[in-house]
Amino acid sequence: MNTPAPRNMAAVFNLAWPLTLKAMMLHGIVVIDAWLVSALGEPALAAMGLGGAFAGLLLGVILAFSNATQIRVAQAFGSGRDIALKTALQAGVFINVIAALLGMVVIGAMAAPLIDLFAHTDWIAEQARLYLFTFLVVIILEAIGQGFGSHFNGCGKTIMPFLSHLIAIPINVAVSYCLIHGLYGLPELGVMGAAVGSAVASLIRMLFLGIGLWRLNRFYLGTEGWLHDSFAISLRRHLVFALPIAGTFMSNAFSNYVCTLLFAKMSVNQFAAMTLIQPWVHVAGTFGIAWAMATGINVAQLLGQDQKGPELDIFLRRAWRGALIAAAIVACCYIFICLSAEQLYGALEPETTAALLSFLPVLLILPFPKGSNAMCGHTLRAGGDTVYVMNIFLSAQWLFRVPMTAMFILWWDLSVTWVFVLFLGEELVKFPLFHLRFLKGEWKRGLQEM
Repeated sequence: MNTPAPRNMAAVFNLAWPLTLKAMMLHGIVVIDAWLVSALGEPALAAMGLGGAFAGLLLGVILAFSNATQIRVAQAFGSGRDIALKTALQAGVFINVIAALLGMVVIGAMAAPLIDLFAHTDWIAEQARLYLFTFLVVIILEAIGQGFGSHFNGCGKTIMPFLSHLIAIPINVAVSYCLIHGLYGLPELGVMGAAVGSAVASLIRMLFLGIGLWRLNRFYLGTEGWLHDSFAISLRRHLVFALPIAGTFMSNAFSNYVCTLLFAKMSVNQFAAMTLIQPWVHVAGTFGIAWAMATGINVAQLLGQDQKGPELDIFLRRAWRGALIAAAIVACCYIFICLSAEQLYGALEPETTAALLSFLPVLLILPFPKGSNAMCGHTLRAGGDTVYVMNIFLSAQWLFRVPMTAMFILWWDLSVTWVFVLFLGEELVKFPLFHLRFLKGEWKRGLQEM
């Protein structure tokens, strides 16, 4: 029987900081690849940007189902039932693997012609394909590893996924660097070498988490039975809960992919600037998102204990103040990134560096509405209000950001600076929809039985 920890800001922080560093390292897969590949010039960055768009789409699918599993595990942990923990873990990993395999088949069939259509040159198209199809190995490894990591996160043991990335990142850097440049007798693979290094690192991470989970609970193999008397029924219920969350994340990944293809219609320098800044937006912004995610885990555990009264309200008020502090920290990180662009990427052309600096005003404001929206979203999901959250994301993405991005680039031919403003615009569209739903409080009574 598991006993959830008391709910206070120390508990949120203890969950949030490993989640933050883990998320930074996960998004850092692409950041590291971009940093290492930048020495090869803007065309190589453009190739990685095109291939990475497809890879990001698949990673979005895996993260979607993993986040749903994390909530299910947190609810099970709050209830204290090992059979619920076993069901959430094994159903979550199974769904992750199936989703990854299906996604790989679809991307494998669609990627090559789309890359050829949007690449500026044949060389960029060839390098993008090599990067993407090598990165598919990362996808299947992350499907398993993220499933394991979601179980640790849902149980409040966020340090384990963090440690897995802490081990994997140096391996990624070393192997990628050697393979990109052909050092120590290894083949010179260029852009493709970055994907190979990521695959090696993901394998190490998956094995680390698997061994840790075996030592912790032997995958609950000694726990007999399943919730609702069969794995098939439990799997279906898990999937019904997960699909709106997965739909939200997959829509976000797909809309990002569509926008990336539109970004490719800008000049090579402007596209390179967007390729560089987007991973940093995710990496630096992870502290605010991780704080919201840690809050959601605590809320799910509280609701699993049937705590829906003053204790929950007090906890959320305190957590929201922490979210504002997290947003301020993220804004400071963005200042450092933009002002250090020349030092981070010394080989960049002046036009690319100028574009990066032009993003700074938006980046100073973006963390605050984005962080508050994330607090609402994760809290609503913890209470089972997953469909409404999905509808907000779908509306903001497909009725605002994607069509406006197309208009800004294809019709009005605006600069990359104005295109980047749409990231802030999307958060402002979502803001009233999220906060009005949260304040109504119906999510406290909407938690489904596992």
